[in-house]
Amino acid sequence: QVQLVESGGGLVQPGGSLRLSCAASGSIFSIYTMGWYRQAPGKQRELVATISSSGSITNYADSVKGRFTISRDNAKNTMFLQMNSLKPEDTAAYYCNALIKISDTPTRNYWGQGTQVTVSS
Repeated sequence: QVQLVESGGGLVQPGGSLRLSCAASGSIFSIYTMGWYRQAPGKQRELVATISSSGSITNYADSVKGRFTISRDNAKNTMFLQMNSLKPEDTAAYYCNALIKISDTPTRNYWGQGTQVTVSS
């Protein structure tokens, strides 16, 4: 069994910063691509950023480029999202996603339960 647990969300003023974390636990053999997605009320879930297994390749949505930074610590099976210069339109539930292989089972996609980020004055 694998669990992805996000943390670090909260209420922040416009222009502020937050750092999200996503910790993977369980009988993990390998973690491949990881990513952050977000979903605002009434909208579809959208990609925020992804990071390759080594951390050397990252990809960002145009709306967050230059403001958000994705990173990972493979020794701790943890991924991060540093969010700076936050805007009200960044308000959403943020979800962690990871492609994970557990021993003796096929690689599959896992999701966390989400953490709420609210940007408001």
